Amino acid sequence: MKIALMDSGIGLLAATAAVRRLRPDADLVLSLDPDGMPWGSRTTEDLIERALAVAEAAAARRPDALIVGCNTATVHALTALRARLEPGLPVIGTVPAIKPAAAGGGHLAIWATPATTGSTYQRTLIRDFAGGVPVTEVPCWGLAEAVERADEAAIDAAVSAAAALTPDDVTTVVLGCTHYELVAERIRGAVQRPGRPPLVLHGSAGAVVAQALRRLGEQPAPGAMPHGTLTVLLSGREGTLPAAALAYAEGRLLRAVTPAG
Repeated sequence: MKIALMDSGIGLLAATAAVRRLRPDADLVLSLDPDGMPWGSRTTEDLIERALAVAEAAAARRPDALIVGCNTATVHALTALRARLEPGLPVIGTVPAIKPAAAGGGHLAIWATPATTGSTYQRTLIRDFAGGVPVTEVPCWGLAEAVERADEAAIDAAVSAAAALTPDDVTTVVLGCTHYELVAERIRGAVQRPGRPPLVLHGSAGAVVAQALRRLGEQPAPGAMPHGTLTVLLSGREGTLPAAALAYAEGRLLRAVTPAG
């Protein structure tokens, strides 16, 4: 089985690590776009064009499924990606885990990029899946960019700023950008209030990978032999993981994956 994942940068690492843990026998194709990142600041038309190019580079390696490991690309390009690649190649998008987070009750905070915060897309998800639950949308200025650079000081500053916008009575935080899952424990430490119940964090990586396996009719097999290979594409060119990826446990996990020969 071969699974491809795409993003402008290393936000796809959370879902990649989930694939690695659930199916260590799967070959991996990671398609990034260092020439065009960040995608969030691009026009919708430009973002779709970049996403299609990155997806087609991955598709050329003949994967069995393609995971869009990016919330922004899912919002703006998923329809175009599916129109171009399906039904031959199943395309699985990444949606913020608002529905399962709201099911737990309590005050819910959604940490997302400034462009996503307050967007029609996010407000629709809140309306459809979080009715009756208090929700605070928290814009996280500069956090995705800091995570992409593995800039420790900038990550701490961005997390602190977002935590200051998060009400004290919040019980659950939705990580509405795949980059944020790479620093989930820092977010937990910043938001957890003394004397309050343990904070619940909801990312998307596990659910996205589970959906990809369902689309393929496959089951998790975490005990499978870890013989999966790794191919990294950088704006269509074969390369290696960005150095910043190794600052995170999810990136270091991929060191155990054999480069495709």
